[in-house]
Amino acid sequence: MSKKKYSFSIKRGDPLPGGATALDRGINFAVFSRHATGVTLVIEIKAPGEDIPSCHELELDPAVNRTGDIWHIFLVTEEREICYGYRFDGPTDIEKLGVIYDRKQILIDPLSHALSGRKWGEDFQTGHNPLCHLIKHDFDWQNDRPLKTPMVDSVIYELHVRGFTQAANSGVKNPGTYLGIVEKIPYLKELGVTAVELMPITEWDENDNVFHDPLSGMRLKNYWGYNPVSFFALKSGYASEPDNHVNEFKSMVLSLHQAGIEVILDMVYNHTGEGDYQGTTSSFRGIDNPIYYLLDQHSREYLNYSGCGNTFNCNHPVVREFILNSLRYWVIEMHVDGFRFDLASILGRDRQGHVLANPPMIEMIAQDPILRDTKIIAEAWDAAGLYQVGSFSTDARWAEWNGRFRDDIRAFMAGHKGSIANLATRIAGSSDLYQSSSRTPCNSVNFITSHDGFTLNDLVSYNEKHNSSNGEDNHDGDNHNISWNSGIEGKEANAEIEDFRFRRMRSMALILILSQGVPMITAGDEFGRSQDGNNNCWCQDNRSSWLDWDLARTNKGLLRFFKKCLILRKKHHIFRRHDFFSSRESSLGSRQEADISWQSLRPGQEDWSENCHTLAFLLRGEKKEGQKDDDFFIMLNGHRKENAIFVIPPPSDPRHCWKQIINTARAAPYDFPPPSRASKKKGGDTILVKSMAAVVLQSEQPPDTLHINGASKQLTLEPSRRLAKRERYT
Repeated sequence: MSKKKYSFSIKRGDPLPGGATALDRGINFAVFSRHATGVTLVIEIKAPGEDIPSCHELELDPAVNRTGDIWHIFLVTEEREICYGYRFDGPTDIEKLGVIYDRKQILIDPLSHALSGRKWGEDFQTGHNPLCHLIKHDFDWQNDRPLKTPMVDSVIYELHVRGFTQAANSGVKNPGTYLGIVEKIPYLKELGVTAVELMPITEWDENDNVFHDPLSGMRLKNYWGYNPVSFFALKSGYASEPDNHVNEFKSMVLSLHQAGIEVILDMVYNHTGEGDYQGTTSSFRGIDNPIYYLLDQHSREYLNYSGCGNTFNCNHPVVREFILNSLRYWVIEMHVDGFRFDLASILGRDRQGHVLANPPMIEMIAQDPILRDTKIIAEAWDAAGLYQVGSFSTDARWAEWNGRFRDDIRAFMAGHKGSIANLATRIAGSSDLYQSSSRTPCNSVNFITSHDGFTLNDLVSYNEKHNSSNGEDNHDGDNHNISWNSGIEGKEANAEIEDFRFRRMRSMALILILSQGVPMITAGDEFGRSQDGNNNCWCQDNRSSWLDWDLARTNKGLLRFFKKCLILRKKHHIFRRHDFFSSRESSLGSRQEADISWQSLRPGQEDWSENCHTLAFLLRGEKKEGQKDDDFFIMLNGHRKENAIFVIPPPSDPRHCWKQIINTARAAPYDFPPPSRASKKKGGDTILVKSMAAVVLQSEQPPDTLHINGASKQLTLEPSRRLAKRERYT
């Protein structure tokens, strides 16, 4: 087929909106660059039926096509199948100005909504061809609206889009894709989570890894995706049809919303995939390096607070507006429900890298009117040692990944000394971190594991990291894991140690799910997946990182335990408080029993000493919407080998007794027995709790006690007559 030639009518264009905007008579292009001396728009147009696109380069006249720092042009055309990019002219002067221009390269528009579709693993051809696509947002959202699930009711499930369903045993038709997640929605609903938190889904180059597998010699992938080349363009390699990736993502969001599940994105605004000056220039560096990145004032070298070669200049006014526009796009056009900000402390650094007292970027995100209904979650630290858990922001809009919860629960469940006081504080919602600034337990996103570090199974199976397969001689990854292998290093262990490991996993799951705050579960932990001791699987695009769905059957008892705990949490608002625990006061102002009472082995006897490894607490049910919740008594034994005997306090209502609903020392179904099999206890009884185990009691009204006009009456009837008699008084 012959190549069609186009004739264009070019107009001056408008500086706003930025990016490429399709209008009735053509397309407006606008791009920011303060230091460039010239800009050329490169376009490829492929009309229907054409085999070869028509390529054109349109040089912008700074006297006509520039308004302030915005370069713009209007292309009069009816065609919409267009790819485009930019060439930028200017000096290369790193030492004095920090600028680096090369007009030979065709760069990505930072505001482009889509790049050329490619399958996972295909080469990312940056610099040579225009990669930005003009797309039409015409998806039928079917009146979709934000779910607005309250944080207090949220349960977050962190997953990797590819790894979640890529394994051959995942049982989906579209493995490793957005549609693969759709196929797993029944599983997510049955598990009981309210939100999926997706690891990075903006475009990056999975082939930019320089390390090789030491055994096979094959080059490893950048599997996780924490190396973005765009903050607007969606990862096309996660789609079953890469050229339709935007609509596939929207279909996933819509399907999740219809199932009552929110979508939270892990956004990496702290750095880009361009790395340092030796890295690949794909966009920001070649457009305006000193605007988009933090540079040393003297040497003009990159300030590296991200640990990835560069740091995004988040508090430059231009970059602040860029980040806000990106967030708004994902909310307005893609219907996402929230964001987790990777290394979010970088959002609080000024243009010299200093930590700001009141960072504008952090405040703008919290106060932006478009984002007011979205969840915003900070990873409140960076790679340069800045750690702000509890102090990231006093604005109640900001929740935080609570790294102290992770560390303190791990320490207790590894038998460390001096862990009891911290354990109690984390269970109660981390008031030491959030109460003084008038925030609540809901500002704490509690987790024990995440994508970064050991899985739950590896946490109880390894003392040390085993990262040699990453190609860095085991030097990568955190050395401070606060783990314990339960007696033998590695997955292979005898039956006794295996049982002990599952006991510890059940105990940690219980603490996570029943603590005050928002629990986050890492995908696969609910059925005991392992990464063979690798605590930094960022480059492992293989079975180490892919979920092994056979484990959901092999370890169905552990999966059942997670589900049961989540049902218990959802059913009882006592585990989902809006505020911190406090002592109660009567209408006359006299102090009554506290909402929560702590003890070690005996009621009224607390032990916060260095050598104590036991903790128990009584939760007294509150009234909510006219209904009083049950009391719960939870016992935790953090000894590595010793069993502990606890004395049970009486329930707050003397008419009630206790039933034992959970014992993590037992295997399924006896770890969480059905109500008919729950043993009965009363105040003053003793319970043996095995090492590294947890036991939970729930108060209940004895079946023979009736409440008539506020009074109780004990009945002594034949068993066959009791139900009818109770129904008569109902």
